[in-house]
Amino acid sequence: MDLVLWRHAQAQEIEASEDPIENIRRDMARSLTGRGQKEAARMARWLDHQLIETARILVSPALRCEQTALNLGRKFKICDQLGPQGTADDLLAIAQWPDAKAPVLVVGHQPSLGQVAARLLGLPQTELSVRKGAVWWLRSRLRDEQRQTVLLAVQSPDLL
Repeated sequence: MDLVLWRHAQAQEIEASEDPIENIRRDMARSLTGRGQKEAARMARWLDHQLIETARILVSPALRCEQTALNLGRKFKICDQLGPQGTADDLLAIAQWPDAKAPVLVVGHQPSLGQVAARLLGLPQTELSVRKGAVWWLRSRLRDEQRQTVLLAVQSPDLL
C-alpha cells in the first residue's frame, strides 16, 4: 500500500480570540495565501503525474486543506477525523494502513502527518516536521514475511 501525506500549503494567519470555540472556527476557515495557492498548484501537478487514477484522496475539513486538494482536479472525500485535532491513529485508521488496496493520499496537518511518518519509519522521535505544501510518500511491503515501510519520496513545492 502507498500512503501519501500532503501537508496543506501556506495559509493566512488568524487573530486569536479569547473564545476557544471562535479560535477553532477561525482556524478552520483559514484560506491559502497567494503563495500557498502557487505551492499547492505546483505540488498538485507533480502528484497528478505520480498518482494512479484509482488513488483515494482523503482531506481534512479545514478550508486550507480543501483548497490544497482542489488543485489536483480529482474527487476527494472530506474526513472530519483528519482535522487539526485529529491524531495519527485517526489518520492510519481512515487510510486503512497498511491494508488498503489502492494508494491513499491524505491532505492534512501537523502534527499528525509528522507523527504518522515517524511511527511508520520506526524512528525514535515521535514526530517529524512536515513542511507546508510538502509531500511524504510511504509504501508498506512484505519482505521475508516482515512488514516494512519504505520512504519513496519527500517532495517540497520549492524544488518543483
